[in-house]
Amino acid sequence: MADKRVWFITGAGRGMGAEFAKAVLAAGHQLVATGRDTDRLTSVLGPSDDLLAVKLDVTKRADADAAVKAAVERFGRIDVLVNNAASFYAGFFEELTPEQMDRQLATSLVGPMNVTRAVLPVMRRQRAGHVISISSAAGLAAGYEFCTAYAASKFGLEGWMESLRAEVGPFGIHTTIVNPGFFRTELLTEQSTSYAEPSVADYDERRAPLLEYWNSQNGKQPGDPAKLARALLTIASQSPPPRRFLAGADVIVTAEQKIAALKEDIEYDRELSTSLDFDAAATLGAAR
Repeated sequence: MADKRVWFITGAGRGMGAEFAKAVLAAGHQLVATGRDTDRLTSVLGPSDDLLAVKLDVTKRADADAAVKAAVERFGRIDVLVNNAASFYAGFFEELTPEQMDRQLATSLVGPMNVTRAVLPVMRRQRAGHVISISSAAGLAAGYEFCTAYAASKFGLEGWMESLRAEVGPFGIHTTIVNPGFFRTELLTEQSTSYAEPSVADYDERRAPLLEYWNSQNGKQPGDPAKLARALLTIASQSPPPRRFLAGADVIVTAEQKIAALKEDIEYDRELSTSLDFDAAATLGAAR
């Protein structure tokens, strides 16, 4: 194919990442599929001359450097990076341990930074590339319980990506934030979700219903990850690609609610907010 590209996907062995990987290969592109278990990668994706399966724990910078080196040695370039690998530490903030918060941030925020740091020199040399980071509806608005750790990682991811866009754009490198809604992936399975241990009695009445809710949602999410994978191929082919892609009708509702809430916040104290500059007379006096 004339527009054959090299994709590099993290967390490609299961869930949404596996769907992304399958779609990339089906479209005739070359793929560097990464994950902690290379046997799982090859089992899930099958044999292909266009596939390179590489071990990568995104929390380890040495792994990221080695994976990028292997990718370039095999395919010569990297056109699209998809930061997909993530985890979910769920629970009330006071019951999540500092170690759990650290692990959430290490995987879902610092992990994408580690991989992108390794990939950017390749894209800069090419003067071309596309960095796609998978965020969440929780990266837009997170006014609900049990998501403090996850939302912190996704809000951080979005701030980093927005600023990165300004830094790497002059090199011909595009960036896109993808905000999936509720998709039927493995995020809520025991392999991906870790719950805080009960430790604060004040939360007892609310904890059990929340645990029941989150457990009940696994396998019932409305979003089709295969359709999202095809959508990812579409936005990667757009020129220029979007700075943000809202994936799912539910996340569009979330975004619209966030916009409305921000507008309310602006109007609630507009007069106070706009009264905080130095007075004109004081400014004039300082200039003299």
